[in-house]
Amino acid sequence: MDLSNLKPAEGSVKNQGKRIGRGQGSGKGGTATRGHKGAKSRSGYSKKLGFEGGQMPIQRRVPKFGFTNINRVEYQGINLDTLQQLVDDKKIKDTVDLDIILSNRLAGKNDLVKILGRGELKAKLKVSAHKFTASAKAAIEAAGGEAVTL
Repeated sequence: MDLSNLKPAEGSVKNQGKRIGRGQGSGKGGTATRGHKGAKSRSGYSKKLGFEGGQMPIQRRVPKFGFTNINRVEYQGINLDTLQQLVDDKKIKDTVDLDIILSNRLAGKNDLVKILGRGELKAKLKVSAHKFTASAKAAIEAAGGEAVTL
């Protein structure tokens, strides 16, 4: 070590960055690197979300149509072949209620459940749900089971 290779300790010297807008002598005075005029040169400028430089924004260019019925009731559908598959896998025995449907992840905890009639049911099941299609109810009762509407 000698005077030709002295260095400050690691991390002790911080580069302060360019000082902008501090007079002409700094080389970064005048417009302070912001260019001339326009919104971006002003103080307090912030770009609005979805702003496209003044061209008509996409959410205003795209046509709107249809409507959403606020009173619509959505049901999570479960088919008979799904129930039969659970019986075959020995996951359910003789009753199907909301707890069993939840534990097998066929519906969420806030979902309304509707039993649909696709597939065939061989097992005798007592099924509890919010709604049944006519074909599903008939198939459950034909297999000797019971359809309980909640």
